[in-house]
Amino acid sequence: MHKTLKRILKPIYYSSALNPFRSAYCSAVFFNRYYRKRVFGIVGTTFRLPRELANFTYDLTPHNLNDLAHVVAIVSRKPVDEVRSYIDEARHDADLNHAIRQAMAKRAEIYDARLISPFGRRLGWYAFARALKPRLIVETGVERGHGALILCAALIRNAAEGSQGHYLGTDIDANAGWLLTGNYARVGKVLYGDSLESLKQVSGPIDLFINDSDHSAEYEYREYQTIRAKLSPRAIILGDNAHTNDRLATFSEENGRHFLFFKEEPERHWYPGAGIGISFAPNEQVPIKT
Repeated sequence: MHKTLKRILKPIYYSSALNPFRSAYCSAVFFNRYYRKRVFGIVGTTFRLPRELANFTYDLTPHNLNDLAHVVAIVSRKPVDEVRSYIDEARHDADLNHAIRQAMAKRAEIYDARLISPFGRRLGWYAFARALKPRLIVETGVERGHGALILCAALIRNAAEGSQGHYLGTDIDANAGWLLTGNYARVGKVLYGDSLESLKQVSGPIDLFINDSDHSAEYEYREYQTIRAKLSPRAIILGDNAHTNDRLATFSEENGRHFLFFKEEPERHWYPGAGIGISFAPNEQVPIKT
């Protein structure tokens, strides 16, 4: 009798038409499982960090940091333990973290004091800069200067090991890049004006290029086209907007390059995370599509 009743009731339970409450129940279950913590986290973050309206500061989860180390190791062809050491180096760099906290405090910016490192996915940028030992890094779209600061920190470390390098940032906002101060500003500077025009003035060769400016797919693609002839044979391109469009993937395919994507996972933050699009040359060059 029990099995017979179960066979009769089961179709009713799973039918949205016969069981109108099932959809509401499932929605509640999925909300609690996947979204509740994030939604309620928005309220807490808003009260705790009232001035962080963009470029949120957060750590990455330990699992995500390990994934990041493996991705950088594959692209840079470095041992994963070496890449992990670079990530840990940036996360626990007392001078670097003091510099960003001091600069943010002067601008009345507030972020979570529990953070070990506020750079998120930019730890991957740092690891690439340490692994690649670039002579020239170019970043379009500087804003506050989180990327500029951590990339220059990598260049300073590289210089101490005998590999000199320089950072150039571009931004249309004349107030951008205010985090880049002190010793970090000695190895980098920001060019102000339209990024495409600024890129035309860069002589190259560029070893590491980061796109983080105008987030329209068309403008991003034009940046890649502008720097194409300026890239060194070992150049790596990082796209900060690859989670929203396929321009870097398309550019990579058109130019015989590999493409990978890393998705970041913020820890203790409602933001779902962005990512790093990575374009890099294969071991053996393949013909470019015409």
